[in-house]
Amino acid sequence: MKGKTDPWLHINPIRLIDMFMELVRIDSPSFSEHEIAAWLTGRLIALGLTVERQTYSKSFNLIGRKAGTVSGARSIMLSSHMDTVEPTKDLNLIRDSGIIKTGGTTILGADDKSGIAEILEVLHVLKDHDLPHGDIEVVLTSAEERGLIGAKNLDFDSLASRIALVLDCSGSIGRVVLAAPTHDVYTMSITGRAAHAGIEPERGTSAIKAAAKIIAAVPDGRIDPNTTANIGHIHGGTATNIVPKEVTIIGEIRSHDTDSLQRTKKAIFDTARRLSKKNQVRLQIEETRQYHGFHIGQDDEFVGLVKNVCEGLSITPEFIVYGGGSDANIFNSHGIKSLVISSGMQLPHTTDEYIKEEDLSLAALMLLGTIKAIAFDTKM
Repeated sequence: MKGKTDPWLHINPIRLIDMFMELVRIDSPSFSEHEIAAWLTGRLIALGLTVERQTYSKSFNLIGRKAGTVSGARSIMLSSHMDTVEPTKDLNLIRDSGIIKTGGTTILGADDKSGIAEILEVLHVLKDHDLPHGDIEVVLTSAEERGLIGAKNLDFDSLASRIALVLDCSGSIGRVVLAAPTHDVYTMSITGRAAHAGIEPERGTSAIKAAAKIIAAVPDGRIDPNTTANIGHIHGGTATNIVPKEVTIIGEIRSHDTDSLQRTKKAIFDTARRLSKKNQVRLQIEETRQYHGFHIGQDDEFVGLVKNVCEGLSITPEFIVYGGGSDANIFNSHGIKSLVISSGMQLPHTTDEYIKEEDLSLAALMLLGTIKAIAFDTKM
């Protein structure tokens, strides 16, 4: 970034990379985010933010607030999550040819510590150069990887922002998620009758056999362009000499179309009930909505603003419909228009995860540009 005279372009790559590497060295798998939260609290306070910790039974959130300097500018929320998936122990960081990765035995944690580092760098630049801006709310959630738990417990009444950027997408900088699906999880409990498998198997009714027939028959995989279904967990039986009495099946359905989701769910449940009756086992079904989907049109004013910011930085915007969920699903369902943007992470949730150093800076520039545009765009 040398040679740039515009203060809105004064990203400090060395500071940004150092912060990112310090963050990923702090072990913070889901429900173990207290150390990173303490580190972040100190850093946010040093940058002039007030910090609130909202604590719940199994999770907590950090809310940082920076008062605006431009009268009438809209407040914006910047968000990432503090937790990571595993494995994380004994992290071995490697910097090679502009890429940060691990030795291949752990994940890197760029999901989502790249987003946190980029937010912190933006706050540094605003403070260092006394740049004008509207109110900024920084929301850092916990246990996102375990079902968006922090976001689900967030006190939304305490937030003023009605627009947000959520830095939690992989791929090139400029990728923007405009739609994500509704996600339901179900549990099927199948109960047969136990018997000695070697002496009187005729007296038993195998829950495993019934479960196998159900799994083979229900809709699965890509159902239609908007809908997927998957059975991801099955557990049952106790020993080879016992006709298995109980089996539990856990599956999910995701869809951008609520009608298709309901049709797929009905087909799965009706098939399971029919085959349970046919195979003389009892069936109990429980279902839970993990999160609601969202869809934001490309003609939306906020989307247009982010598009203009990207193009002004010679970043090619890529608007996508995503098959996964994020904290943005929860934020959007509470009336905060939230776009998920790429933080530059690549191959998250794998031990091959990596990030390009230049993408850390590009993402921070995109954030800065959005803050600037909101501060001076009277339409927003």
